[in-house]
Amino acid sequence: MRVENLKPIFTFLMYMKLLKIILHIILIAFLTIVTQVGGLLYLIALILRPFVLKNLSINRRKMVLLGLFLIFYSLGSFILVPRIAKSYGREALPIFSSKNLKPLNIMTCILNRHYVNATLKNSLQNVANKMEQKYPNTIISYLDANFPFYNGFPLLPHLSHNDGKKVDLAFFYKSQQGNELNKTAASFMGYGVFEEPKTGEYNAPKNCKDKGYWQYSFLGKVVPQWNKSEMIFDQNRTKSLIQYLLRENSTQKIFIEPHLKNRMGFNK
Repeated sequence: MRVENLKPIFTFLMYMKLLKIILHIILIAFLTIVTQVGGLLYLIALILRPFVLKNLSINRRKMVLLGLFLIFYSLGSFILVPRIAKSYGREALPIFSSKNLKPLNIMTCILNRHYVNATLKNSLQNVANKMEQKYPNTIISYLDANFPFYNGFPLLPHLSHNDGKKVDLAFFYKSQQGNELNKTAASFMGYGVFEEPKTGEYNAPKNCKDKGYWQYSFLGKVVPQWNKSEMIFDQNRTKSLIQYLLRENSTQKIFIEPHLKNRMGFNK
């Protein structure tokens, strides 16, 4: 075989190697955007990979890389990150340690989206204790909060969850039979299934749509609505939750739909 005939092969291999590098960079960027620390931990796994991949087949190398990343990510997210985050003024909200303040979805914690400052954490636990006293066995379910490090680092798709002072909380619901439900919401992720305005109430979703803000109700079109008819908005417990939050000195703002604000009497 003549040497010049090998050039296409070398070019192809070079492009394949470049493609792999680009894919690694994209994955690092994606993990950083979604979890903040995942990109760094994946990079560490890549660096250490050559030391443990000797004499392994290509398929096993991929499995080893995945295994290294999962080990580093688990150790980093649940052991190292919570300790380091305290030096940045952030603390992890309880996952299993509190009986009345829990994540609605464990993925929130796996993705490191459950960090707040110490003041907000204490306020939430204080409110959770008061809610349980008034409504026995009630559990406050939190959704997205903040990442563990750095003010200003965006927690997408939220625009303001970047300073340790923000957290989304799930509404309370009842069953069709009137039983209080806990640690559940009308959607598996807590977002995308809305408590819509009743006849005669101010309709913010419609007004926003009429003004061209199509993204306002976008999640409602992609998140399954299977449980919507089976779960009834628990106005009493949700109103009590907001009242207790308003009494906390650390509470600066509470964002809630205008029609729910009116319905629960907070405009009076």
